Order: sequence, then C-alpha cells, then structure tokens
Amino acid sequence: YNYFERGMNPVAMTAQLDTRAGAAKISSRLGLDCPAYTFDKTTDVFAFIEDMHKDKRVDILFVDESQFLSEEQVFQCARVVDDLKIPVMCYGLKTDFMGKLFTGSEALLRLADNIEEIKAICWCGKKAIMTARLTPKGDMMTAGAQIAIGGNDMYTALCRKHFMKGEAK
Repeated sequence: YNYFERGMNPVAMTAQLDTRAGAAKISSRLGLDCPAYTFDKTTDVFAFIEDMHKDKRVDILFVDESQFLSEEQVFQCARVVDDLKIPVMCYGLKTDFMGKLFTGSEALLRLADNIEEIKAICWCGKKAIMTARLTPKGDMMTAGAQIAIGGNDMYTALCRKHFMKGEAK
C-alpha cells in the first residue's frame, strides 16, 4: 500500500494453487487484500516481469506463498533483482508440517540478499518456528502430502519443543 500511495507500480504474485482468498488475490489475516498475478510451476517469473516492465515500470515485485516457487523460479527472481534492478520481496513458510524445507524456501535461504523472520507465537507463549497440520479434532498430523492448502482451521504455529512432542495444545 505504501507503493500505491506514492504513485508507484508494485506487482504482486501468488501461487495459483492457493485460492483461499479467491483467485488471483492476496489477503491478510487483518482483512486487507491485494490483486495479484498467479504463478504455477511453468511460470517464468523473469520473463513475466521483464515483459510487464517494458510496458509500464515495475517498482517492486512481491511474491506471496513463495515456498511454492521452484528452485528455477527463485533464480529467476534473483535475475529480476540483478538484471532488471527491481527489488523482489518474497513471503512464505520455511518448512512444511513435517519440519522439512519447501523447495522454494530452500532456494531462497541460499540466494536471498536478506532474510527477515516474521515472528509467530506458540500456544505456550514462546517463539513459534514450526508449522503443524491438524486433524479436524485438533491433533497433529505426522504424515501426508507436503501441500494441503488451508488456514487457521488446519494449521497452527508451534515452538520446537511442542512440535517435537506433538502437542498442538
């Protein structure tokens, strides 16, 4: 919103498979939303932004759900920064519900110029660094497909201790 207020042209992208806020939209838990372009495994992020930048200056690229980027797409984002001189800010989870790095997150950890952590709090009050997937009864799941789209009804943030003990609450 700061970019819009200053008459600039920010571009937002999000994973096509995440339609919780509606198609081609990013929504915050506070209720703010923003239109977004979507990416899937076939999207060439660099080519997309380069083409868009030719028609109208792109001042920054925001990528939400960046854990779903492929390694190649993370390299494409780095080229947006290095070759097009456009800042890229990526937001996403580091690990899945089993504590394993997502492909996009791993590549971002290796290539990002700067990494800032947005803090979450476990039910015990400690810093949460893990994401747990919950059954409908609220128990922690320990196996399943890496990707299952959901919100607070399906996931919770936990400190390492409670994640390791399997204590969602």
